[in-house]
Amino acid sequence: MSDDNKTKQKQQVTTAPERQPIFNLPAAVAAIAGLFLAIQALQSFVLNESIRNEVLVWLAFIPYRLIENAAAPGGIWPLFWTPFTHAFLHAGWEHVIFNTVWFVIFGTPIARRYGAAKLLILFLLSALAGAAAFAVTTLPQFALLVGASGGVAGLTGAAVRFIFQPIQVGIDPETGERIVLGRRLATIGEVLRHPTARIFAIVWIVLNGIVPLLPMFMPGMAVEIAWQAHIGGFLFGFFAIPLFERRQP
Repeated sequence: MSDDNKTKQKQQVTTAPERQPIFNLPAAVAAIAGLFLAIQALQSFVLNESIRNEVLVWLAFIPYRLIENAAAPGGIWPLFWTPFTHAFLHAGWEHVIFNTVWFVIFGTPIARRYGAAKLLILFLLSALAGAAAFAVTTLPQFALLVGASGGVAGLTGAAVRFIFQPIQVGIDPETGERIVLGRRLATIGEVLRHPTARIFAIVWIVLNGIVPLLPMFMPGMAVEIAWQAHIGGFLFGFFAIPLFERRQP
């Protein structure tokens, strides 16, 4: 084999493109999504009905505890953790799959921008905000809240503040090379002026806001969507995300 052929073979080897993973999720997103599915699998295939009911009593969010402490075992004490733990329980496979896909879509840009710790904190605080909105709009009726919807809605509201913004590019002062700086967090006014971001936010809120009105147009229809938690979580993430931004030196 000639030296020219050997050189060509080496060039082909060194320039071959690397294989990219099909699912390139941040580890924190994959772990939390896996936890959602694992908990649902445990409920569906391992726990009996009696234990599943106990799980709901102790880990689902039941705001009625605020006005009737004897309504469930533990009295008022579960209210210290259930505004967070309810986000890891789901009503069935359709529910958990929908929320998991939603979490992956909007949790990924949050994790890449802010890191795993802030992703989890934002998710939990948004779940808390969603639970608070649920309590305000359901009391004094007895209602039970499960699902990651409120937390994921908070990630959605936060992501709206930057995912539609243009990517900023800077110049390294020493080398003169172009540097990708990422997307700037938009102000509320900038979100409202941006056509795509504005339409996305308005449509999202309107679609959730009309859920309680559906029985008026479809008599006999039972509303089982926690629209209050969706809106509460979304608004929290939308307005609170600037607190998660890194401070400029």
